[in-house]
Amino acid sequence: MRKRIIAGNWKMNMTPSQAVALAKELVPLVAGAEADVVFCVPAIDIVPVAEVLKGTNVGLGAQNMYFEDKGAFTGEISAPMLLDAGVQYVILGHSERRGYFGEDDVLLNKKVKKALAAGLTPILCCGESLEQRELGVTLDFIRLQLKSDLAGLSAEEAARVVIAYEPIWAIGTGKTATSDQAQEVCGAIRALICELYGEETAEAVRIQYGGSMNGGNAAELLSKPDIDGGLIGGASLKTEFAQVVKA
Repeated sequence: MRKRIIAGNWKMNMTPSQAVALAKELVPLVAGAEADVVFCVPAIDIVPVAEVLKGTNVGLGAQNMYFEDKGAFTGEISAPMLLDAGVQYVILGHSERRGYFGEDDVLLNKKVKKALAAGLTPILCCGESLEQRELGVTLDFIRLQLKSDLAGLSAEEAARVVIAYEPIWAIGTGKTATSDQAQEVCGAIRALICELYGEETAEAVRIQYGGSMNGGNAAELLSKPDIDGGLIGGASLKTEFAQVVKA
């Protein structure tokens, strides 16, 4: 059985003091959760939040990472830096990184490989725009994204990747894919992993849905056979996050 994973993506929210306060508020609410719980916090919040999470059931995630260990890359953060600070997970390929900062699949493939080599768990995002969905190319587009981002990985490495399906048209808009729409794509992602790496790897990979998942719709979405968790945006900044975890 795949263990569920609920990760909160705090995006560019919370000063260090605010992040500590939020973490202290949320940790008791998700204690004893059956799912893996992760807070993916802004870079400046990693060190203070890591102190709050010590000895708890909550894992710490970063929102981005570069593929070199060190060097003249002003403003970037490396895998060794994240590991030394206590990070276990890293979000890669979020649509905001792809769209606003021009990250392409060649770059993301390097980042995924570096994260795995360093011992971090990548949360690899994929998803289509509203235009692509209306054109009927959703599955083609996501297959292209994932085949490119996972290129060169072994089956063992691929099994360690968490894949987050986030339809761009549902991120921060209040619109949510129906549970059937989400299941269709997550099922297609698992079928692609099976095609690339075999059934054992496909059954091991955890696939999240992200895109306005909240306390009200989480239970229905998580009831689907190929949805193993959620990557939560807005609701992760409130006590509502605990409702998603309990779902």
